Amino acid sequence: MINPDHYTYRVTWSEEDGEYVGLCAEYPSLSHLATIRGEALEGISALVRDVVADLAANGESVPEPLAERHFSGKFMVRVPPELHRSLVTRAAEEGVSLNRYVSARLVG
Repeated sequence: MINPDHYTYRVTWSEEDGEYVGLCAEYPSLSHLATIRGEALEGISALVRDVVADLAANGESVPEPLAERHFSGKFMVRVPPELHRSLVTRAAEEGVSLNRYVSARLVG
């Protein structure tokens, strides 16, 4: 059974709405507006709990929380050949592999 508390929640300010907006990464179409930051988090959490219960009651699939997924640490990115050449050149100039070079740039 999926625990909705394990989903990835975020609260941010919406200048357009003049309120805080609560969001859930696993359910990008859902949001909850509130004037108080904590209420935005409580609101989106309650909304997600309701959606999870509804999906489960109807036998529909419920997304797995990102926090519970296992990641290999590998992903492929396609880039233009010119950028690929440039990245390989920069990695060689720094004396590291392309993988190490790109990983360092993603983090920093």
